[in-house]
Amino acid sequence: MSSCCKHQHASCATSEHAGHDHAGHDHAAYDHAHDETSPPANAAGTRLQLAIPAMDCPTEGQLIAKVLRPLAGVNDLSFNYIERTVTLYHDGVAETEVLVALSAIGMPATLQPAASPAAATAHGQAGWQLWLAGGLAALAEVLAFGGAGDASVPVVACAVPAMLLAGRSTARKGWFALKTATLNIYFLMSLAVLGAMLLGQWPEAAMVLFLFALSEKLEARALARAGDAVKALMALRPETAWLQQGDGWQEVAVAAVKVGRIVRVRPGERVPLDGEISAGHSQFNEAPITGESLPLDKGPGDAVYAGAINGGALVQLRVTAPADGSVLARIIRSVREAQAGKAPTQRFIDRFAARYTPLVVALAVLLAVALPMLGLLGWQAALYKALVLLVIACPCALVIATPVTLVSALAAAARHGMLIKGGAALEAAARIRTVALDKTGTLTSGTVAVTRVEPLADGHDEATVLALAAALEQHSTHPLARAVCRRAAAANVVVATLHGAVTELPGQGMLGRAGGRQLALGNRRLALAQGVAVAQLDALLAPLEAQGEGYLLLLADGALLALLHVNDTLRPQAEPTIAALQAQGLRVLMLSGDQPAVVRRVAGTLRLDEVHGGLLPDDKLQRLAAAQREGAVAMVGDGVNDAPALAQADLGIAMGAAGSDTALETAQVALMDDRLDKLPLLFAHARRSMAVLRANIVIALAIKLLFFVLALAGVATLWMAVFADVGASLLVIGNGLRLSWTNNILRKFWRDGKENE
Repeated sequence: MSSCCKHQHASCATSEHAGHDHAGHDHAAYDHAHDETSPPANAAGTRLQLAIPAMDCPTEGQLIAKVLRPLAGVNDLSFNYIERTVTLYHDGVAETEVLVALSAIGMPATLQPAASPAAATAHGQAGWQLWLAGGLAALAEVLAFGGAGDASVPVVACAVPAMLLAGRSTARKGWFALKTATLNIYFLMSLAVLGAMLLGQWPEAAMVLFLFALSEKLEARALARAGDAVKALMALRPETAWLQQGDGWQEVAVAAVKVGRIVRVRPGERVPLDGEISAGHSQFNEAPITGESLPLDKGPGDAVYAGAINGGALVQLRVTAPADGSVLARIIRSVREAQAGKAPTQRFIDRFAARYTPLVVALAVLLAVALPMLGLLGWQAALYKALVLLVIACPCALVIATPVTLVSALAAAARHGMLIKGGAALEAAARIRTVALDKTGTLTSGTVAVTRVEPLADGHDEATVLALAAALEQHSTHPLARAVCRRAAAANVVVATLHGAVTELPGQGMLGRAGGRQLALGNRRLALAQGVAVAQLDALLAPLEAQGEGYLLLLADGALLALLHVNDTLRPQAEPTIAALQAQGLRVLMLSGDQPAVVRRVAGTLRLDEVHGGLLPDDKLQRLAAAQREGAVAMVGDGVNDAPALAQADLGIAMGAAGSDTALETAQVALMDDRLDKLPLLFAHARRSMAVLRANIVIALAIKLLFFVLALAGVATLWMAVFADVGASLLVIGNGLRLSWTNNILRKFWRDGKENE
């Protein structure tokens, strides 16, 4: 509410900007989130994005990294297993050299523009081939159980075609792994199948290959489901726009439309680009951008966003951002980058997996050699036990659990106007114990309003007072003047007629005549100049000034007629939001640059746990540091003036980010609309997401451990080991995808919150 204080039109002690830094962007805030949404640390130079249809898990990623990292000029690699893309950061590497290196390991790639959707599809056995292989493998098992023998001619005659139909891809990838000395599941699986054949276990070798091929196909489909979240966001963006060309209109690609040009949007169409309405009025459904379910009325001068649906009438827009710079494009980019980024949990899992696989393989080799030498098992039994352990050694389920879960969670949040910049931010949101909020523009609307009219003279009611006050203020452009006029308009008051000129006294208020009386509307200084006694003013204004309330005094011929209470009003969602946060066990602080009296008044209404007023930017940082000693802290602000505090907090949350470029860059979480009541929704969603992620890790580890013990006990078979590997992968993928169904839960939470306003 600083604008009213600059003018001193009223006694006003609510300058939030006293505690704000007006330097603009604070790049420390961006650096705070840089780890997750930006390229890797060594990602200097040019970006080259490759679509690799055959890559669908970290196993292939390990192989690709092994052949690409040694190439001259390569700085770093970033993998997106859900979209099957690799981003290569380089200084002048030859594209043909990259493509040849990938083809040599059976991973043919195509160049892909970074902004285009990934259309890569995994190649594998045709459905009929796979099911025929399964039928032959099952027949081999039946014949063997029927007494024909595992290595009999009829059994081998069924098993060999089954292995050729189901195992070609596995064998090819295993060969490439062997050529590059890469210890992955394909090499281990190929080794296990060869060992089973040498041991005469032909039916089991065929069944293992069939089950592995089947599970790979199911896993690829499940991962494609996870990628649907980004595809759904990209489908919101129109490909063409109707561009004004002279006196007519031409349909062109949105990428060709430059900033400043005029485009039209017909009823029912999606807005093609961010813009400002230049002609027409209509209703716009902005749910895909801000999560706001109700259509908004907009007219000339109002901003609209790409992807919003025009529901009412034909409008014309002046484009304010290029296609790749729209709010929707940045949302899509953020979610896509989050797929390739690694959260702290994922980095830990990757380090664990890198040690787990060699350890289990070494143990398998040791058992294959040591058990027969010690006379505990025969060579054949020991080798079979070792083969089972080799299949269990692959950590695919453990590694893939994290990205699928995070992408599902981030996409579900984005659909509700909560842009969470990667897994690190989601994990931070789940750890938050204290929420610190700015006051002006966050807990309050940031717009001054007349909250109460108090008549002080007989014969004057609220309508009469507003008629006189609005008659004076309609000649001023001051924020307080607009507040008085809004209050009068809302009360349907007919403005009084003034006679003669209206005078504005800087730092005091307005003067004019009506009905033969000299009217005055302003602050204490104006009232004293009009002859009001100091003692009378002290008695009237002291309680207001002690509470930090703003006011306007209306006088006629030097006598007080009314007191207009003026304040920055609380957001309608502020009180239920604070209550909801506290119900989640969170401590809520208010850190404000406004005067302590104003802060105490707001805090009394909201029942905050702790409040601090009169803070300079450095003071806010000190308060945050103190709170961080007791646990993780989230800072909620506007993303501009609060940039230093957003940067220092464990989680920076920007409000109303759809209209602020700075907010989209500075905060780790951007609430796209100005709804404060999305905060409880954000923290609840983050905690649920991390609970699912932890469950996935436990599931993957428990299944591996169970079959590891069974293998050591000699109970597990090769096909059971396959289930332990790919079955666990399917379980964790399915569990992670549940977070994309959270859409319905979030919608109910959101609807219930709005009904309680």
